[in-house]
Amino acid sequence: MERDNIVVRFCGDSGDGMQLTGGLFSSLSAILGNEISTLPDFPAEIRAPQGTLGGVSGFQVNVGKGVFTPGDKADVIVAMNAAALKVCALGSKFNKQGATYNEADALFKKDAVVIVDTDSFTDGDLKKALYATDNPFTELGLPESVQVVPVALTNLTKEALKDSGMDNKAVLKSRNMFALGIVCWLFDRPIDKAIHFLEGKFAKKPALIAPNVKVLTDGFNYGQNLALSINQIRLTPATEQEHGTYTSIAGNKATAWGLIAAAEKAGKRLFLGSYPITPATDIMHELAGRKDMNVMVIQAEDEIAGVCTAIGASFAGDLACTSTSGPGLSLKSEGIGLAVMAELPLVVIDVQRGGPSTGLPTKTEQTDLLQAIYGRNGECPAVVIAASTPANCFQYAYEACKIALENMTPVILLTDTYLANGSSLWRIPQLSELPEIKPQGVPEELKGKYNPALRDENGVRYMAIPGMEGFQYRNMGLERDAEKGSISTNPENHQRMILARQAKVDQVADRIPEAAVWGNADSDTLLVGFGSTEGHLRAAAKELDCALLQLNYICPLQRNVGDIIRSYKRVIVCELNSGQLAAYLRSQVPNVTLLQYNQMTAQPFQVEQIVDYVNNL
Repeated sequence: MERDNIVVRFCGDSGDGMQLTGGLFSSLSAILGNEISTLPDFPAEIRAPQGTLGGVSGFQVNVGKGVFTPGDKADVIVAMNAAALKVCALGSKFNKQGATYNEADALFKKDAVVIVDTDSFTDGDLKKALYATDNPFTELGLPESVQVVPVALTNLTKEALKDSGMDNKAVLKSRNMFALGIVCWLFDRPIDKAIHFLEGKFAKKPALIAPNVKVLTDGFNYGQNLALSINQIRLTPATEQEHGTYTSIAGNKATAWGLIAAAEKAGKRLFLGSYPITPATDIMHELAGRKDMNVMVIQAEDEIAGVCTAIGASFAGDLACTSTSGPGLSLKSEGIGLAVMAELPLVVIDVQRGGPSTGLPTKTEQTDLLQAIYGRNGECPAVVIAASTPANCFQYAYEACKIALENMTPVILLTDTYLANGSSLWRIPQLSELPEIKPQGVPEELKGKYNPALRDENGVRYMAIPGMEGFQYRNMGLERDAEKGSISTNPENHQRMILARQAKVDQVADRIPEAAVWGNADSDTLLVGFGSTEGHLRAAAKELDCALLQLNYICPLQRNVGDIIRSYKRVIVCELNSGQLAAYLRSQVPNVTLLQYNQMTAQPFQVEQIVDYVNNL
């Protein structure tokens, strides 16, 4: 069978290695030139008992060409146990007694291929997964069109490793490699490249390479020799890509690399002061390993200390960053206010997650938007931008640094769990291809008469770095005199400074590109979104043959956003919250009617639901 794209979901217990398996298959597809979009989906709780419904972990990937999203529903499911099958078959209703397969709720299509490990469907497994009968396939009401492929994954893995000397626990952890081998055969993925990836993955644990390679190869040969009961699926060759080196990259890693590239381009040392928090911690992990790139990382004792160390590094002349998620952004708000008042460049990365409070730390939402724009005391303007794919987290991390250094302002970069843990195909750029970054400095003629209130023609204050002879100065969180830079409590001066700080942020709109509409610009319907919903809204706009305005620059908005919105008869703002972007747009583009499509399930959109909503208007 030949297909343009295919959606695969690996699903099993939290200890079954589904994220590793899905990640390896995604990376393998990426280096073969396929576009990919992934959705790691794992529990928000402390690990549940093995084999239970609460412990099911999944990894979904859409592979092929013209890929915008991880796919609404899977074409192929690999279910490592009975609980995984139930969760995939029932979707959000997996805990509802008596529920049966319904394509609207299920995570796979009615004609999907479902590969199951028959060794994980014992009476004990069925009991832990809360089945009422001993026939899970009948109980779940799977339609006849679903192709169930039973494979004794556990026993086949044990047989493959019987002479390895590994204990039973270690052997069972290798089942995922047998499953990956079968999937590589099913999609005609070259096994030698998969082996190469495994060797790289376990480079620091060489004893694990040989057994995992053997199990992977045995799984591939099992599919090939027995031909199972299904046809191989060959993906249509990918469309011609721009020449270059490509890789599969997750959003957090892309963000970290974007910061490194910006520091290199700006001629600055990169400093990250942060505190661990899901799902942003991987940024800190990635940067902590890059001392060779002149990166300094401090793991602070809390979120407040993290932002304050970054502010100190910024004052000292570094490219300073701090990373967090929604709860940490709340704690950092006073520190960000200090950076606004002191007019220091600072990059704050907010990897949004389900909230409020601890909420759903492994799930995705877009609920920090208004906090990022307004969530500080006083008149406290900052630039807010948002990445929209795992790959362009690199671009917008780089852009956040450029804006911060050139405009002497904090910049908040919004990503989210979907982008942070998901991955997509990315062309690695050359440093020479990236736009210039010209950090704000100070003219030599101000030597001996410099103060921190002096500004250039764009209203951006001049930046002197401590240690520069003749440029000594004092900076602070207290209001300063607009002319002298000293402390001032004068009412008129305070208003003047508020307006000056706001004008500095507003003029950023003159330095960023104008917004562009994607899709059918002549349609009477415009979808509007921001950040990580881009792929789903592109897929919906393509199916609806309508226009899409996806915002990456939010505060300030691009100059032509108002004109674009006013030019359409029907404008629908789609976001993963209760309407924060819509509320903000109403304040920035008055006297327009905005319809809303909102979802608060802590999961990405489903394209078919957006399409149905628009068609029903």
